[in-house]
Amino acid sequence: MPEARSLLPLLALPLLLAASDGPAPLSDKAMKELAGRTAGAPVSCVTMRRIQSTRIVDETAVIYKESSRRWYVNQLDRGRCALLQPNRVLITQRTTGQLCGNDLVTIAEQTSPITYGACGLGEFVPYTK
Repeated sequence: MPEARSLLPLLALPLLLAASDGPAPLSDKAMKELAGRTAGAPVSCVTMRRIQSTRIVDETAVIYKESSRRWYVNQLDRGRCALLQPNRVLITQRTTGQLCGNDLVTIAEQTSPITYGACGLGEFVPYTK
């Protein structure tokens, strides 16, 4: 069985390469919201005091609005988070003034103290008008 063991690293290689391709394409719903905006180079962190509002688009994207001109889209660490729904809110607990990729956000109900779990953030892609 030495031949089967030597094949395992080769079989795993496509999975590793696929995982490093970056985030999945944005959903149609997210693309519709971003119509007329141009994507910039991703950044690792955003300054929280500059963020005016946050909107969950769907399970694949969250929009952090810095101004009417600049929005940041976060596609989450693993490309999607089933806990994210537009009627829910994100709870962040920061000791610094920044929110960064790989930070965890807790998903909660808007009108009650119920929390559902947490998801890890990915990079923030700026979209400008």
